[in-house]
Amino acid sequence: MPRLAKLQDIHGLSKLYRELRPDDPEIAGPTSLTQLGELIDHPNIHLIVKEVDTVLVSTCMLAIIPNLAHGGKPFGVIEHVVTLSAHQRLGYSRAVLEKALELAWAANCYKVMLLSGVGRSGAHRFYESLGFNGAVERGFVIKPK
Repeated sequence: MPRLAKLQDIHGLSKLYRELRPDDPEIAGPTSLTQLGELIDHPNIHLIVKEVDTVLVSTCMLAIIPNLAHGGKPFGVIEHVVTLSAHQRLGYSRAVLEKALELAWAANCYKVMLLSGVGRSGAHRFYESLGFNGAVERGFVIKPK
């Protein structure tokens, strides 16, 4: 059963994020715990993890964004969906995403969005199997130079 992350999950989360983005700089010791604590304490952020035999094998993050449009209903954004490669195709990503959607619907979100790399057709099929529809809206990304 997926659960919300705790401070003691820092090492498992770091391993998952290294697998997702191996070229990203790592956050050092106390700073990583501080940032994880801020995420855990934030009322609109849900960091969901799946643990198997004391090993974190999958995670995703849900942000619930307050809103003035759409009758004032919030919307959700899911980011950083990752499962350790040795544990892929065992239903763990599905479990954390279903938990994220459960939390979003409980918060009265009118929609949930996620972005996925344009060439990741297998991931896109997986997201569609959960009910996401890549043809409804189009996502755009800009990053600082």
